[in-house]
Amino acid sequence: MIVTTTPSVEGKTIRQYHGIVTGEAILGANIFRDLFAQVRDIVGGRSAAYEQELGRARETALREMEERAAAMGANAIVGVDLDYEVINNMLMVSASGTAVSLS
Repeated sequence: MIVTTTPSVEGKTIRQYHGIVTGEAILGANIFRDLFAQVRDIVGGRSAAYEQELGRARETALREMEERAAAMGANAIVGVDLDYEVINNMLMVSASGTAVSLS
């Protein structure tokens, strides 16, 4: 599955548009408490543990989006956008894009 932020894939033609696909991952309030309790590696204001959790959430959102695109018969997702939102002490990572078939 090709996943790109661009509206097209160089050297490929979009044969069919399948529609918008999304994927979400939410980190609850407990994850923040657990992470900050374990943070020992803060250097320059950065926490590797926190960044790893955010990375995991991003990968989960992207994987979920890819699975939905594959279920629609797509072999690529174009115009991908990643968003990070804080809602009631939870962090939501969402990915969205357009599922397409390339030739």
